[in-house]
Amino acid sequence: MIVPSLSHQDVGLLREDTPGVGQLIHFNNAGTGLALAPVLEAVKGHLDLEARLGGYEAAAAASADMDAFYTSLAALIGSKPREIAYVENATRAWDMAFYGIDFKRGDRIVTGRAEYVSNYVAFLQMKRRKGIEIDIVEDDASGQIDLKGVKAAITSRTRLVALTHVPTFSGLINPAEDVGEIARAAKVLYLLDACQSAGQIPLNIGDIGCHMLSGTGRKYLRGPRGTGFLYVSDEVLDQLDPPFVDLQAANWIDESSYELVPHARRFETWERYVAGQIGLGVAASYAIGFGMERIGNRICALGAQLRSELSGLADVTLHDKGQRKGGIVTFTVDGETPVQTKERLAAANINVSVSTAGSARIDLPHRGLDAVVRASLHAFNTEAEIELFVKALGKIA
Repeated sequence: MIVPSLSHQDVGLLREDTPGVGQLIHFNNAGTGLALAPVLEAVKGHLDLEARLGGYEAAAAASADMDAFYTSLAALIGSKPREIAYVENATRAWDMAFYGIDFKRGDRIVTGRAEYVSNYVAFLQMKRRKGIEIDIVEDDASGQIDLKGVKAAITSRTRLVALTHVPTFSGLINPAEDVGEIARAAKVLYLLDACQSAGQIPLNIGDIGCHMLSGTGRKYLRGPRGTGFLYVSDEVLDQLDPPFVDLQAANWIDESSYELVPHARRFETWERYVAGQIGLGVAASYAIGFGMERIGNRICALGAQLRSELSGLADVTLHDKGQRKGGIVTFTVDGETPVQTKERLAAANINVSVSTAGSARIDLPHRGLDAVVRASLHAFNTEAEIELFVKALGKIA
């Protein structure tokens, strides 16, 4: 069944719930999504409650809203609430899963060139600590991770397949489901970084087949900064040992023993940004309400439109790759640096970002690039905004 994109009325509702759209053109949703009014109301409402009642008392009064976070995030990705943990950001969520694996000397990690800097430096640290090895699978002709290469790279020493679903520095959407089939067949742990895909495209754990998935609140879900989540399958829960625990993660049995809680909250810490947890739950519910397939269809269509428009500018070079592409569009303008392009667009009230080789050491330099301009669109953006963007960029070029 073909799922339609959002209607004009839906886009209007999205914009009504996005206060910032009247002030600027926000094409930096891969950095931080433009804040949602319902999320702002939820966060501010809880902070007000803390001011009136006290922090502990406010948390007790809002326990149902805190619990709703687990239900909403589970519904967003097709998991069970008990498989969801609230973590302060996507990197720390990813870390809790990765550092929970008991790596041994000689174990191998299979990954691709789209891997994010924070993940890759963790690989390097584990290589230094434990003597693991890192196997980088090359891209195929389209620019996505080569599936035959993934299959060939897995050996009896492979402990983990780690994949960034949507890199921060390209429009690529990696074939996470196909990688999942390979990892499952090989009976190897599979960790998916969904930092840029959560809220941008539909995610279904059953289809993807990953054992662990990390995501953030601040990007395409448009939740609060300082919020994130981790999915850990019940299937592998007891194969991971949280790198640190506290009274949230474990029960203190007696003077010499403790036991981990029997669900993914063993990867949480007790002290947290309660208002943020509530706000992220609201953000996930909001996305579900419009339908992630419909949201994803619109974001991908807007990304395709922007690429098409930019391809008509003689002095602009596109740098997206992959068979399937999303709402992140990367490019450079002849005669000026990406930072200069960003600053000129900012002067026209247009937000974009710059991705540098420092966050993509095994990708951008491999393609002869030091940096690219990153324009990242969301469903609330409009075709008219794309036209204004292209005109502004054309004047720069």
